Amino acid sequence: MAISSSSSPKGIVIPVPVLVLSAAGAAIFLFFLLSSLSSSPTSCSCPTTTTTTASTAVVQTSRQQPQERISASEDDIDWVKTQIEVNGLHMQDNVLRKGINPRTRAQQLQDLIQYKGISHYEEEEEAKNHTAFPCPGELLVEQHHSNYGEPWAGGRDVFEFLAESSHLIPESRVLEIGCGTLRVGLHFIRYLNPEHFHCLERDELSLMAAFRYELPAQGLLYKRPLILKGEDMEFVRFGSGFMYDLVYASAVFLHMPDKLVWIGLERLVGRLKPLDGRLFVSHNVKFCSRLGGDECSKRLKSLGLEYMGKHTHDSLLFNHYEIWFEFRRFTM
Repeated sequence: MAISSSSSPKGIVIPVPVLVLSAAGAAIFLFFLLSSLSSSPTSCSCPTTTTTTASTAVVQTSRQQPQERISASEDDIDWVKTQIEVNGLHMQDNVLRKGINPRTRAQQLQDLIQYKGISHYEEEEEAKNHTAFPCPGELLVEQHHSNYGEPWAGGRDVFEFLAESSHLIPESRVLEIGCGTLRVGLHFIRYLNPEHFHCLERDELSLMAAFRYELPAQGLLYKRPLILKGEDMEFVRFGSGFMYDLVYASAVFLHMPDKLVWIGLERLVGRLKPLDGRLFVSHNVKFCSRLGGDECSKRLKSLGLEYMGKHTHDSLLFNHYEIWFEFRRFTM
């Protein structure tokens, strides 16, 4: 049987067997071509593999990132010295300059008392609508910054020494016995996670300065530090279910009866992380040394505390050093 074109008597005649064989040949050729393409390597990367690799890279990068540096490095100091030199700066006499009503702290306080400041709302009720948390003038002019017998900047030195010596991270928990107006505590609060800084302080003026000026002025209210008034070395009010990585007392035990210090240590030791947690006491440990060397060691051991050594650290900004005595808890 043949198939011919009906439109022309000279049409091409193709036998059916030839047509079938041609189609079969084409199909076989196409099969081998597709098989060859699918088995050959491709330069296109797999999305799944790429995503997995990228995720792995992100994880590895985050693990390799160094812990946030706490104290200034030599490079930092060199940089700031260079900035002063480049700008040709020299220290000038610290006198009142021309400006918008320049005032000493005493004059500022008088202005706040007499005139409520430089620019103010005339009516008390109107002022209440604009001032969410009015602060006493004595705190606004920072008179409490002079309560320590040394520059306020020394608080940063203490923070850097204690944080680095205790290997703190933001997730650590810290208790300060006698935080005052937060000269040191502000730096811990800023560094630690919210609610991870605790303090027991007895002085009401210091607490008012902390709550009504320092925390709001430093933008740290959201950190929610737990600061409690008390002088009985009772720590149960801070809650339970956690242990401290660092407990420190800066020039506090000097002003307390030895008996109360020992009571406090007995109550504290169970809240300090074994082995890794640290207790630091500044200036001296006369509460212990007055007992005598052997008796002091026995008393500490009975509490589960071990004396780790004496340290000093220098100030970054002024000629000053502090002495610290380090202890750790050695029993579970």
